[in-house]
Amino acid sequence: MEEHFRTTEISDPQFETNNLRFITVKAKNLKGRGDICVFVPPVKNAENLPLVILLHGVYGSAWVWSHKAGVHRTAWEMIQNKEIPPIVIAMPSDGLWGDGSGYLAHNQKDFEKWIVEDVPNAVIQNIPSVSTTSELFISGLSMGGFGALRLGIKYAKKFKGISAHSSITDIAQMPLFVEESTKNYEQEDERENSVLGVLEKYGGAIPKLRFDCGTQDDLISYNRELHAALEKKEVNHVYDEFSGAHEWSYWGKHVKKSLLFFSSSK
Repeated sequence: MEEHFRTTEISDPQFETNNLRFITVKAKNLKGRGDICVFVPPVKNAENLPLVILLHGVYGSAWVWSHKAGVHRTAWEMIQNKEIPPIVIAMPSDGLWGDGSGYLAHNQKDFEKWIVEDVPNAVIQNIPSVSTTSELFISGLSMGGFGALRLGIKYAKKFKGISAHSSITDIAQMPLFVEESTKNYEQEDERENSVLGVLEKYGGAIPKLRFDCGTQDDLISYNRELHAALEKKEVNHVYDEFSGAHEWSYWGKHVKKSLLFFSSSK
């Protein structure tokens, strides 16, 4: 197998718990190390399992989806109940730049390619139940929702499905959360700065798409605008609103919708 990283560390099974594994690789796109928390279901003789890349929001890191929302427990319970087939979930850091990297290329680092290239390669290299033929899905919350929508559309040939929660839809919304200037995130082609811009630029067929937002969330108006724009463009998608704010109780509950959606996308 081709080695994509100069150095790789993976947790020792004798110390792991709750079906979580931890990987650290030195990635050229980050010009340093990146962390990935991986849920691996304890299924015997599993091969070519689907891989879900689950992105965190601002202030977070590789551990937050598991240790603030318990997504690994949710996924395992759903697998045991046969609500979804066995899947592997990769929860990478965003590259740990500032309050949040935006999953974009900037400041001499490519946080975008870290997600779409390095993370799948790191999982394939270290987790035997995932391979180059595994189906790939992407999801996330807030800034991670922006990453999931933007990268899922831009790299449509890589992903089979996209699901986002409480999403930022344009980098102009980043100052609602981060102290870093928006100029850090601005791309040379301004279409790359928003979900709709990326759709306009890359167009064509996109993966199966859904997103949702809480009705008490400060980002609700932006999500409604995105939904309306997608409807106007006749882009097939699912949009849901639920009671809730920009908070972990919302994401921990509704990430189930992403896992069910990905299961139905097979």
